[in-house]
Amino acid sequence: MRAASAALGLLAGALTATAAGTSPAAALTPPVAITADDLTTWQTNGIVWSMAAGDGVVYAGGTFSTLRPPAAAPGTDEQPAVNFAAFDAATGAPTDCSLSFTVSSGTATVRSLALSPDGDTLYAGGQFGAVNGVGVSNIAAIDTETCTVRNNFKIGVSATVRGLAVTDDTVYLAGDFTTVGGQTRSHFAAVTTGASLLPFTANADEVARAVEVTPDGRHVLLGGDFFRINGTNTHALAVVDATSGQLAKSYPGFIHNNSTVQDITTDATGFYTGNEGTGGGVFDGRIALDLDDFEQRWRDTCLGATQAVLVHSGVLYSGSHAHDCASMGAFPDQPRKHLLAQSVDDPKLLPWFPDTNDGIGEPVGPRVMSQVSSGGSHYLWVGGEFTTVNSRPQQGLTRFADGPDTGSPWVPNVSLSTLTPGRIDVNWQTSFDTDDGELTYRIYKDGSNTPVHTTTGYSVFWDRPQLTWTDTDVAPGETHSYRITASDGTNTSAKSPAQSATVASTAEAYPARVRSDGATLYWRYDEGTSTFAHDSSGNLNNGFLRNGPAYQQTPAAVAGPSTAIGFNGADDYAFGNRLHAAPGRFSVETWIRTTTRNGGKIIGFGNKTQQNSTRQDKNVYMRNDGRLVFGVQSNGARTISTSSAYNDGQWHHVVATQGPLGQGMALYVDGQLRASNILVSGNDGNPGYWRVGGDTLSGWPSRPTSDFFAGQIDETAVYPTTLSGSQVSAHYALRNG
Repeated sequence: MRAASAALGLLAGALTATAAGTSPAAALTPPVAITADDLTTWQTNGIVWSMAAGDGVVYAGGTFSTLRPPAAAPGTDEQPAVNFAAFDAATGAPTDCSLSFTVSSGTATVRSLALSPDGDTLYAGGQFGAVNGVGVSNIAAIDTETCTVRNNFKIGVSATVRGLAVTDDTVYLAGDFTTVGGQTRSHFAAVTTGASLLPFTANADEVARAVEVTPDGRHVLLGGDFFRINGTNTHALAVVDATSGQLAKSYPGFIHNNSTVQDITTDATGFYTGNEGTGGGVFDGRIALDLDDFEQRWRDTCLGATQAVLVHSGVLYSGSHAHDCASMGAFPDQPRKHLLAQSVDDPKLLPWFPDTNDGIGEPVGPRVMSQVSSGGSHYLWVGGEFTTVNSRPQQGLTRFADGPDTGSPWVPNVSLSTLTPGRIDVNWQTSFDTDDGELTYRIYKDGSNTPVHTTTGYSVFWDRPQLTWTDTDVAPGETHSYRITASDGTNTSAKSPAQSATVASTAEAYPARVRSDGATLYWRYDEGTSTFAHDSSGNLNNGFLRNGPAYQQTPAAVAGPSTAIGFNGADDYAFGNRLHAAPGRFSVETWIRTTTRNGGKIIGFGNKTQQNSTRQDKNVYMRNDGRLVFGVQSNGARTISTSSAYNDGQWHHVVATQGPLGQGMALYVDGQLRASNILVSGNDGNPGYWRVGGDTLSGWPSRPTSDFFAGQIDETAVYPTTLSGSQVSAHYALRNG
């Protein structure tokens, strides 16, 4: 058996198998201490904006009118709950505490909830005029033992209360209001627990959204839309004295002018903000700051407005609709992810990826988080606009716990290679588990239930690198089969479907030449039904096959035990797992067969993987008339094209190269140079992903009807050099073995 080293860098994507006997993966990857498995929870028929939790009870407020059981469809088995409900934290079922928050005109809503330190009083803020018929003015205090309104806490607040923070003797308010108790208080205020207005003054010029008291009680953290506090410039974030409201720390220019602070939370040493922005250059991510000097510890730059933040056991959990975290080394722009986790000491995303949808309302998915321990377990509750959780129907509320972990990793995708005589390379795409990055893989040979090899590898949903193990305990002519499982240490996937291969006695001429000429990416498309395009170059640049292309198409372009892949011209394609720096010189090579009259992209370099790129370069595409075009961005789109059409239903060998001035651009078809421009030596210098079979061609000359290629593609290779004309013709000559 061959052992190879493992590299765990998120962007490196170059994992190989480690030696048998490595330590097994744990069920959760530390410091994550909450599983991604959602628990059965009652649902609302509207938006949950606020939560508070204590003594085994979770209180939820928002804009809704009914509750219904877990798994119940809207309108089924509903019971009244007018903008408020209380739940048993451990069961997810409602308690008998029932309160109705109403208003005489308009729509009532509960936008903030906070418990007193002793848990005896629940403070509620929002837009409402009565609670169970008792008149109030946008803020109320509830006795948690009797679930009744406290008549000794009444004070008029002129508009919506969006944030609350409570100490033993003080209630801090944030919101839209400009007066409290008949006196001027612009967006922030403080009252006693007996509802007397305090002299605390932190007047803001715009809406306030978040307020939090530091653990030592000496300062108050303010967040919102504002640009000034008490006349001093400090946008979206400020620290003030807890008694006077006087500024202790201002943040001019710290947060983008088009961004706001939506939520603030603390732990023993730091405070953390969730931020939302609109327009270009905005800041949507999270910031960690130290409590000793109120200076930044770190910030992330994910795009997708953050609405809620919460700390548990050294991990910052957040609710957002993150869609692009490429700027911090994570996933490129793609469909939204709504729940994330990070260490309080490091912005790197941790492997914790439960998910919701956007839902109703704006929609942005999660809006609020809360946590509580009950019955020996710790629970993380999430509320918001969502209507699904982990792809299943669930509206408004969901919850997670510190165990047990019940979710199994995905079944690995396996591909076998026999390019080297006398051995079989077992290649697989690392799996994905929603709450564990380090997984254990076991390889089973020829139907045995005893693994022949065990290894570990790290993966997250956007970066599932290729692993390889070589079986040398074989002989030429023998046929062997292999299956692989993935385990998080507690849960194990099913075995992958058996894949078989016959050991070669001699090397295949065509792939041997591709590899010897230095290909750094080489997809042969021999996989069955999976999302995996194995890289035969030895550089582990594996690909993802998206939207179910047609597998194992025959005859292949090159003689031998190989197959091609078919693309539908509508939405399926392949993309590389790894983000690459833009190559200064390069060659792309592939085979195509088509009869399309709609053209389409054959290969290119784009900035997105699961959506159409907004920046594309180094493109080879077919026009509607079947002519081939090779183009790069160099002071605009610069292209060369063939004079002949190649949509005749035959296999054609296509190679495009770009080198320095004097070599420039060259386009070869079937071993012959068909077009060139020796003066174009530059291309777009931005990093990207190699894509095959489709991506947008917006803005490119002679753009075809379809951006996606309808036909078969085979033997795709990328080189960091410019192949010479003799190398190209030699490759073409080897097509018949």
